[in-house]
Amino acid sequence: MTETDLQIANDIDIFPWNKNFDTGIEIIDEQHKKLLELVNLLAKHFVHQSDTLTLNAIFKQLTDYTIYHFQTEEAIWHKYFPDDELEITHKATHKNFIAEIIRLKNEEGDVSTEQVIEEVLSFLTQWLAFHILETDKRMAKAILAIQSGATLDEAKHLSEHEMSGAMKVLIETVLSMYDSICSRTVQLMKEILERQKHEAKQRLSSSVFENTLDAICITDKNLNIIEANPSFCRAKQLSLDELIGLNLADVKTAFKNESLLEIIQRELEQCGYWSGEIHDQIVADERNEEWLTLSSVKNELGAVTNYVAVFSNVANLLELKNELEHHAYHDALTGLPNRILLADRLKQALARAERSKTYLAVCYLDLDGFKAVNDTQGHAAGDELLKEVARRFSKLLRANDTVARFGGDEFVILFGDLTKPNDYQMLLDRLLVHIKEPVQIGDDVAHVSASIGVTLYPLDKNVPEVLLEHADLAMYHAKETGKSKYVRYDSNTMS
Repeated sequence: MTETDLQIANDIDIFPWNKNFDTGIEIIDEQHKKLLELVNLLAKHFVHQSDTLTLNAIFKQLTDYTIYHFQTEEAIWHKYFPDDELEITHKATHKNFIAEIIRLKNEEGDVSTEQVIEEVLSFLTQWLAFHILETDKRMAKAILAIQSGATLDEAKHLSEHEMSGAMKVLIETVLSMYDSICSRTVQLMKEILERQKHEAKQRLSSSVFENTLDAICITDKNLNIIEANPSFCRAKQLSLDELIGLNLADVKTAFKNESLLEIIQRELEQCGYWSGEIHDQIVADERNEEWLTLSSVKNELGAVTNYVAVFSNVANLLELKNELEHHAYHDALTGLPNRILLADRLKQALARAERSKTYLAVCYLDLDGFKAVNDTQGHAAGDELLKEVARRFSKLLRANDTVARFGGDEFVILFGDLTKPNDYQMLLDRLLVHIKEPVQIGDDVAHVSASIGVTLYPLDKNVPEVLLEHADLAMYHAKETGKSKYVRYDSNTMS
């Protein structure tokens, strides 16, 4: 739908103001216009399918304003027609109006809010048109005559005379028009908005078809290609003109597999679609794994006219899955395992130590001097330093060892398969030496060292969480006693 169409839908009023509604009394005319404005607002929200709370709020505003308008009118009428039949009759029409609105609103428990609002709108347009043209206009003419010097009886006679003849024909014509204008206009607005939704849906579908990474093609009932999206063309390295008219079997080798085609055809007949993994032979020794969803399109008689085939590259999906898993279990800055993966590695290492009767060293490491680098050279320099330390760890550790970034400048190292309790010492001695080597960061040089706490399983036979706590305690003891060193946890001296 174009912007012009949308503007038309928003600009249409079910009760447009007509100059014939002018009574000549300014305050009455202004209030009539406000009433019509609220009626039209209610209609537009109704057509746009606003929620019940919104519709009820506008309905209440309309009802409250109508009562206020009636009070204004009655005060004016009473000033000129005190206790006259005209005033009494007019008041009665106001009471009947309010009673009818209440009756319609009370139907909400039996029928939908939509039905109630539609009935209210129909009643409002018909009643207001008649009331303004036939009643308010008649009384306004009498008031204008009184203001010009006529007596009450003379004013009523003049008013009656002006409301007869050509004016009466005009009023009947306008009333006849407004009698059906509500339902017809509401229907028109609904049709415009439905077309808007349909066209928006078509634009969305077209956008998805053109821009999705999945390869999509549309075929006739014999699987001959009649349309394909850019991804399908790229995958086959053929233009759309070259693809149109080809059979799927010409571009997808899986469709030459008779047994597979029988399975697909059976599923299509029973369910209307088939999905599963297929293999497309690219060259003699290379196959491309794809996930195919093939759906049938039927006409109004239920006969299949087309098929829509969506090919998803399984390799890409697996690559994406692996990438997401890597991000879930690895530190974004250093690429080292994070706390989640460390917890799993620690459990595995403990189980292996139990089976092989070997030792496992759990080491908690904190960088000395890291805060100074961050404060003087900036956080970017601090990040580069952490990445360089991580690279040094990776070079020095053995295949079965694990190093994880625990947070900030804290790391945890697992040395497994140790045959003797002190075998970890040689590994940590090398680590301390390499960490102390200067780190070049741009034009600056950073110097850090490490304080390391160690606990040894099964000498410290505890659950993973406690082992980490003990190694952490030992690390703080190393910092307090000189830094750039490692200290092994001792339950007698550390708590």
